[in-house]
Amino acid sequence: MKIGLVCPYTWDTPGGVRSHVADLALTLQEHGHTVSVLAPVDDPVGLPTWVVDGGRAVAVPYNGAVARMNFGVKAANKVRRWVREGEFDVLHIHEPLAPGLSLLACWVARGPIVATWHSAHVRSRILSAGYYIAQTAMEKVRGSIAVSEDARRTLVAHVGGDAVLIPNGVRVAAFRADGRLPQIAPDRPSILFLGRIDEPRKGLDVLLAAIPAIIAAVPNVRVYVAGPGDLGDQYENLDPALVESVIFLGRVSDEDKARALRSVDLYVAPHTGGESFGIVLIEAMAAETAVLASDLPAFRRVLEDGKSGALFANEDASDLAVQVVRLLGDGEARDELVIAGRARVREFDWDKVIDDVVAVYESVGMPGEKVTTDLRGQIVGRLGIRPLS
Repeated sequence: MKIGLVCPYTWDTPGGVRSHVADLALTLQEHGHTVSVLAPVDDPVGLPTWVVDGGRAVAVPYNGAVARMNFGVKAANKVRRWVREGEFDVLHIHEPLAPGLSLLACWVARGPIVATWHSAHVRSRILSAGYYIAQTAMEKVRGSIAVSEDARRTLVAHVGGDAVLIPNGVRVAAFRADGRLPQIAPDRPSILFLGRIDEPRKGLDVLLAAIPAIIAAVPNVRVYVAGPGDLGDQYENLDPALVESVIFLGRVSDEDKARALRSVDLYVAPHTGGESFGIVLIEAMAAETAVLASDLPAFRRVLEDGKSGALFANEDASDLAVQVVRLLGDGEARDELVIAGRARVREFDWDKVIDDVVAVYESVGMPGEKVTTDLRGQIVGRLGIRPLS
């Protein structure tokens, strides 16, 4: 099958959607399919051969964050050319109503289209204000996928229709490879934060507020912060008493992200909202690292209400500190989380999830058909996901 994937967010910046598209593309290729990905690109150096440069991105406020996307006449021309030259059997558009390449692809594409919904909006001004534009674009979509129940609710509430629930996948084997990140000291208790450091909803401020109490109980702890953002501002605003304990790693590659996760005692996800799934939690479990996360509904579902990862009260730095100190001091508790996480992550391995994605592709490839209720039920049953009530 010849498949075109559209990623609305810049290929250069780490993120859940970008990681999902990249891993999906690699897995599809491993299963014998031909894949081309269209995405905004700021720096084409080292770009994989299967990624097509969709133009430079600009910062756009979207879903409680500042996303890097591109749009306009040049972007529209790139989309038309890519679709025309690709002659895809299926066009798979991620975040179809994100203002940029995805929405443009919905407008200009012909043939079978599958859309994947990633984001969860309690209230979305963009989707509400653009309801009729959304309807025009979505009329072409013959199969919809939601990565979580929250994302599915967003689709139902703002656009209408329904979707097959297929969760984010993770290439588990890639996270279990050998090798540590050399910047992380092997002889000290360690925790890791991953995310855009200047995006408030990723919760770095909550973690930093908890660090004094953590250091008081575990003086030799090291806190590693990995992700893009202005490190100068972070160091300038950091309490001098924390400088020796907090190490900013900056932007890391996918390979170094996996190494970093494998190298620490505890991965902490202090996100404060706007999450529909939490793929980074699955990545940490795949790396066989104990997880501690805020008790967002999406995180609770992924971590089975604390069975495969510990939880703390959202935005509560004191509770975060208590849980970090508890887990750093209890190796057996961390081992129990690792064992539970190892079992949980099998459900999200791309080698398993890919069959359900391809089943959707095959369904929309049938002339005049949309994803059927029977197919939806089969996929939901295989994944053990509770249908939307």
